[in-house]
Amino acid sequence: MKARILMGTLTAAGVALGLGQMTATALPGEGGVAETLAGPNVIVGAIPDVSSYGSNTVNGVQVNAYAFGTTSCNIGSVNLRWWQNTPFHPVIPQNAYRIKNGRLEQIGIGWMKHGFCALQQSLCATCQPGGIGCGSATSELGVGCSDPYSSGLNGSQSGLGPRYEVNASTGVFPATGSTAWPAIPTGQGTIGRRCQIKASDLDPAQNAGAVYLAEATYVHPDDAASGNDNDNASYRLFTVGTGATLPITLTGSTFQQKPAIYHWANVNTGVVIAALEAQDGRFVAGVNVTSNGNGTWRYEYAVYNLNSDSSAAGFSVPVPANVTITNAGFKDVAYHSGEPYDGTDWAFTLADGRASWQCTQTAAQNPNANALRFATLYNFWFDASAAPVAGVAALTGFKSPWTGNLALRVPSNPCRPADLNCSGSVDGFDLGMLLGAWGPCGGAPCPADLDANGVVNGADLGFLMGDWG
Repeated sequence: MKARILMGTLTAAGVALGLGQMTATALPGEGGVAETLAGPNVIVGAIPDVSSYGSNTVNGVQVNAYAFGTTSCNIGSVNLRWWQNTPFHPVIPQNAYRIKNGRLEQIGIGWMKHGFCALQQSLCATCQPGGIGCGSATSELGVGCSDPYSSGLNGSQSGLGPRYEVNASTGVFPATGSTAWPAIPTGQGTIGRRCQIKASDLDPAQNAGAVYLAEATYVHPDDAASGNDNDNASYRLFTVGTGATLPITLTGSTFQQKPAIYHWANVNTGVVIAALEAQDGRFVAGVNVTSNGNGTWRYEYAVYNLNSDSSAAGFSVPVPANVTITNAGFKDVAYHSGEPYDGTDWAFTLADGRASWQCTQTAAQNPNANALRFATLYNFWFDASAAPVAGVAALTGFKSPWTGNLALRVPSNPCRPADLNCSGSVDGFDLGMLLGAWGPCGGAPCPADLDANGVVNGADLGFLMGDWG
């Protein structure tokens, strides 16, 4: 098991890194700097170009396909193995996101490009060539060196493998070709395996004011074994043109060494981002809370799995007993091209003082249930009759039992603590409720436990009487 450290809450500042720049000031857990330079450390130094592959109709919906170029950089202290047709080369998953109406959501997902050789260029630093470049089955990426993969290479369907083969925490996957990859589905010859996005999620006429982001990640067993796998994702903004092909144009510079979720705070003021070191990898979550103007607030949560193989199966937020929750929702991203994962939405419940979403099956019931897997982001939202305060949301594991806390924003208690029925007055009704709850709370939500010690007793009665009126 990797040694991980729980990271605190971050309000993302988001400093753009120009192509070729190595680092900028960055908060712990935000990315932007390598956690250690010991050993090999591969990052996405640049997302230089994009290829469009048109569209196919899937279940009556137009789906477009794209691929993004990636230039890797080894910013570590040891050469990185790039051995094609073995378990010791990188794989490169690609995603697309949209920020619209205060929500960040994943709108595109692709299979993973399998690396096959490494040039020895100098995008990120002075290159110390590994001595074995392209032309050898045992290519290596030297220290400080970079290797460009064009979008055409990253979009070549024969070199795109499924995500289910990879343990993103260890970086381990079978040698290319050691297992049979699913065939491209009938009718999806143009879009199969590539980064697929619904046309309706891109159409400028339907998405006025939207901000779009392309994201890529390198996964490698040597990088993971060195503890350098938290800085492997980078992203870049893009715009969408008009016309049937919905052409994409990359804009600005590549934001190095952090996933796209961090850009949410650059677009929507007040977004809070938190990173969690779970059992075997990092999750990053964000929340955006806005007033609906009618005494309620919209809570938008996004949770991203950077590199945890155990994955997540539950997300919950504390809700005070006197707060009303409405319009709860959930959104995932559609796997495709033969990935075996189920797409059943997580079930929502409001009980025991928590708004909760849960994967509908456990790993024991179905190892391919709809868990939140690596390089993937899910959304959760609701309206609440209470303004936000700093609080703690919870995330739970899928393949193994774990629970982690995320310091985000949650609904506040709009009433004085002793005003148990939220009537605006502490009176005999509240006294009756406290006496009716007398004794141990037994692990259940216990509003009458005013000093939060797990039991309703004389101390709570004294607190209530002191707040009388």
